[in-house]
Amino acid sequence: MEIYHYLIAIFGGLIAGCINTLAGNGSAITLTILTEVLGLPGNVANGTNRLGVFSQSAAASFAFYKNGKIGWERSRLYVILTTIGAIAGVLVAIWVSNEQFMQVFKYLMVVMLLVVLVKPKRWLREVTVVSKPNLAIVVPIFLALGFYGGFIQMGMGIIFLAVMVLGAKWSLIDSNVIKSLIVAIYTVVVIAIFQWKGLIDWKLGGIIAIGQMTGGWLTANFASKNPQANVWAHRLLVIMVIVAILRLFDVF
Repeated sequence: MEIYHYLIAIFGGLIAGCINTLAGNGSAITLTILTEVLGLPGNVANGTNRLGVFSQSAAASFAFYKNGKIGWERSRLYVILTTIGAIAGVLVAIWVSNEQFMQVFKYLMVVMLLVVLVKPKRWLREVTVVSKPNLAIVVPIFLALGFYGGFIQMGMGIIFLAVMVLGAKWSLIDSNVIKSLIVAIYTVVVIAIFQWKGLIDWKLGGIIAIGQMTGGWLTANFASKNPQANVWAHRLLVIMVIVAILRLFDVF
């Protein structure tokens, strides 16, 4: 490998870490780098990518915690459910190709674009609405979110934010905070399972993780202190959904 390969990996990881912390779908960048630039097989790239996902989510969570943004009590149920779902998802990912699922995913992103653009004020709520979660709705939804995150991760953040902002009535920034915490926790389990099957390249994953950790830390600090963070997060979310659609429909 040439030195420029490493530079691409670190810089791509940095951008992905920033994107994932405020919106989602940064794994589209890192998975592309791992497969197209660094030449890893799809299942190994999927496992290796989780190192960067964990480092970025852990760094962002710590930054949010230092800035007093994390509330464990109201996050605990969501963490438990998504972790259980993620374990099931990664076990399926070890054996099943995701190509057919991606055909469904690209149309889901079209729907997500409409959801993000229609009545944008719903996304700019400054305060989280505190209410008791309806378990009949919360349990299946967050198990499904965890399953998807364990299965492939790419785009999980976008779907998660839609559920939290539009369904649970959380602010966009608070939703990003819990997203980082949940992803960091369940990704530990996902990494262990991928490593058990020998599907992680620790050297290449570690290089990208350096960039993602830096991006997660910087962006979380920005979001914690900037009063316009909700607005910027919504703008970035719109951009990433559009980029995902263009990429999935082979416009690029």
